Amino acid sequence: MKSQDRLEVLEKIKLYEKEGKFDLPVENDPPAPQLMPDKVDYLCEKPFAKWRTGVANKLAIAFFEDLIKKGKIVIDANLGIENVKAIEGGAIITCNHFSIYDHYLIYRALRDILKDGILYKVIREGNYTGMQGFFGKLFRNCNTLPLSSNMETMKLFLKAVSTLLDRGEKILVYPEQEMWWNYRKPRPMKPGAFKFAVKNNVPIIPAFITLRDTDKIGDDGFNIQGNTVHFLPAIYPKPELSVKDNERYLMEENYKAWKKLYEETYNIPLEY
Repeated sequence: MKSQDRLEVLEKIKLYEKEGKFDLPVENDPPAPQLMPDKVDYLCEKPFAKWRTGVANKLAIAFFEDLIKKGKIVIDANLGIENVKAIEGGAIITCNHFSIYDHYLIYRALRDILKDGILYKVIREGNYTGMQGFFGKLFRNCNTLPLSSNMETMKLFLKAVSTLLDRGEKILVYPEQEMWWNYRKPRPMKPGAFKFAVKNNVPIIPAFITLRDTDKIGDDGFNIQGNTVHFLPAIYPKPELSVKDNERYLMEENYKAWKKLYEETYNIPLEY
């Protein structure tokens, strides 16, 4: 029996793709209370925040590794890691967003070369302020950088992003904005990730995860996906371009790289 919840999500994806509404949520996301400046410590500067983050990261690793061990997450290959190794300083990693675990695939592939073994992740406001239970704890404590509808909080967010990139950290951003479950195609992007890169003069590292149906059936009644993580060559801002033109250039080149990989991997043209 296939999960009714997943069937409804697939129907939403089919409808929104047909209507060209690629940035709409398809999940029943939690409400998004506004994140206030005093409710977040982006850089984990407080002692208790550091301890809490360390504990949460250990729990997250144990949780996802158990899923891998049980065959509920399947990793086929990690390709192009040399493209990340070539970047000594800070960088923005972009990735397609199709699962609640895709961030872990990126982290796991890179953990041996990340500074202090840490990957920072930009997340939506509601996942930080509205998500309850185990995943809520992970969203609030595993080196996440929540966006906010509050302008003062966003000032702290942008300052933290600049600080992290300046000290050589890697930050994961989902430029497609919303998670579309098991969706294989690259989607049109939002400019945020590319604004961060241009403002801080760091490269974009496009990452794209391709999927295949395994012969294993998950608890939801659908085929468990085999995942191949691809890290593509970095894209750098051009000094001769204006800020706006650079943002547009990075976004277009990132999309082209994703599109090329998609078409070569699946051997079909990208069509919506």
